[in-house]
Amino acid sequence: MALEFTDANFDTEVLANDKLTVVDFWAEWCGPCRAIGPVVEELAKEYDGQVKVGKLNVDHNPEVSIKYGITSIPAILFLKNGEVVDKQIGAVPRSILENKIKANL
Repeated sequence: MALEFTDANFDTEVLANDKLTVVDFWAEWCGPCRAIGPVVEELAKEYDGQVKVGKLNVDHNPEVSIKYGITSIPAILFLKNGEVVDKQIGAVPRSILENKIKANL
């Protein structure tokens, strides 16, 4: 299951993590976010132990969203050692997200 990232836990859960971390920026009212949500959950299960996968609700966590300049959702950032190594804006097929994960493992 995908983790829940927040303004409060982002530094310890994401930035201090040396594994690849996938962060799905989303909101309940966003249709494309709801469409891609199950894909994010599948990736969290499939890559459990290898990649940290989580979701960050932009309505409840404005600090991290502002810090990373998130203006369109869904936005998926791929971070490693505290740095953004890739990103994807908008709902896309699972294969695209999986390729980005594999490229940054």
